Amino acid sequence: MFSLIWQLMVGLVIGVIARLLIPGKEEIVGGMLGWLITALVGMGGSFIGTMVGRAIWKKENYAAGWIMSILGAVGLLLLLRFLF
Repeated sequence: MFSLIWQLMVGLVIGVIARLLIPGKEEIVGGMLGWLITALVGMGGSFIGTMVGRAIWKKENYAAGWIMSILGAVGLLLLLRFLF
Protein backbone atom coordinates (compact mmCIF):
# COMPACT_ATOMS: atom_id res chain seq x y z
CA MET A 1 0.00 0.00 0.00
CA PHE A 2 2.77 2.42 0.91
CA SER A 3 4.62 1.51 -2.28
CA LEU A 4 1.71 2.75 -4.39
CA ILE A 5 1.44 5.94 -2.35
CA TRP A 6 5.21 6.50 -2.69
CA GLN A 7 5.01 5.96 -6.47
CA LEU A 8 2.18 8.48 -6.75
CA MET A 9 4.11 11.06 -4.71
CA VAL A 10 7.31 10.66 -6.74
CA GLY A 11 5.28 10.64 -9.97
CA LEU A 12 3.58 13.85 -8.88
CA VAL A 13 6.95 15.55 -8.27
CA ILE A 14 8.25 14.39 -11.67
CA GLY A 15 5.02 15.44 -13.40
CA VAL A 16 5.07 18.89 -11.79
CA ILE A 17 8.71 19.41 -12.80
CA ALA A 18 7.88 18.35 -16.37
CA ARG A 19 4.93 20.76 -16.48
CA LEU A 20 7.15 23.58 -15.20
CA LEU A 21 9.80 22.89 -17.85
CA ILE A 22 7.36 23.17 -20.74
CA PRO A 23 5.81 26.64 -21.11
CA GLY A 24 2.12 26.97 -21.80
CA LYS A 25 -1.05 25.49 -20.40
CA GLU A 26 -2.31 21.97 -20.91
CA GLU A 27 -5.94 21.11 -21.40
CA ILE A 28 -5.87 19.02 -18.22
CA VAL A 29 -8.83 19.28 -15.89
CA GLY A 30 -8.29 21.09 -12.62
CA GLY A 31 -8.75 20.02 -9.05
CA MET A 32 -7.93 16.63 -7.62
CA LEU A 33 -8.26 14.87 -10.98
CA GLY A 34 -5.67 17.24 -12.49
CA TRP A 35 -3.21 16.37 -9.73
CA LEU A 36 -3.82 12.66 -10.34
CA ILE A 37 -3.25 13.07 -14.08
CA THR A 38 -0.03 14.98 -13.38
CA ALA A 39 1.12 12.14 -11.11
CA LEU A 40 0.26 9.58 -13.79
CA VAL A 41 2.24 11.59 -16.37
CA GLY A 42 5.21 11.51 -13.99
CA MET A 43 4.86 7.77 -13.42
CA GLY A 44 4.54 7.18 -17.17
CA GLY A 45 7.60 9.35 -17.74
CA SER A 46 9.57 7.24 -15.31
CA PHE A 47 8.49 4.11 -17.17
CA ILE A 48 9.47 5.63 -20.53
CA GLY A 49 12.80 6.81 -19.06
CA THR A 50 13.50 3.29 -17.84
CA MET A 51 12.74 1.75 -21.25
CA VAL A 52 14.92 4.30 -23.08
CA GLY A 53 17.75 3.81 -20.57
CA ARG A 54 17.61 0.04 -20.97
CA ALA A 55 17.77 0.43 -24.74
CA ILE A 56 20.73 2.82 -24.58
CA TRP A 57 22.86 1.22 -21.87
CA LYS A 58 21.82 -2.42 -22.48
CA LYS A 59 21.42 -3.18 -18.78
CA GLU A 60 18.69 -5.57 -17.70
CA ASN A 61 18.24 -4.06 -14.23
CA TYR A 62 18.44 -0.40 -15.25
CA ALA A 63 16.09 1.87 -13.29
CA ALA A 64 15.55 5.43 -14.43
CA GLY A 65 16.93 8.18 -12.26
CA TRP A 66 15.46 11.62 -11.84
CA ILE A 67 16.81 13.06 -15.10
CA MET A 68 15.62 10.21 -17.32
CA SER A 69 12.26 10.20 -15.55
CA ILE A 70 11.80 13.93 -16.10
CA LEU A 71 12.85 13.64 -19.75
CA GLY A 72 10.37 10.79 -20.22
CA ALA A 73 7.62 12.84 -18.57
CA VAL A 74 8.43 15.85 -20.78
CA GLY A 75 8.17 13.62 -23.85
CA LEU A 76 4.89 12.15 -22.64
CA LEU A 77 3.53 15.61 -21.87
CA LEU A 78 4.47 16.82 -25.35
CA LEU A 79 2.68 13.80 -26.82
CA LEU A 80 -0.41 14.58 -24.73
CA ARG A 81 -0.36 18.20 -25.92
CA PHE A 82 -0.08 17.04 -29.52
CA LEU A 83 -3.00 14.63 -29.18
CA PHE A 84 -5.30 16.95 -27.23
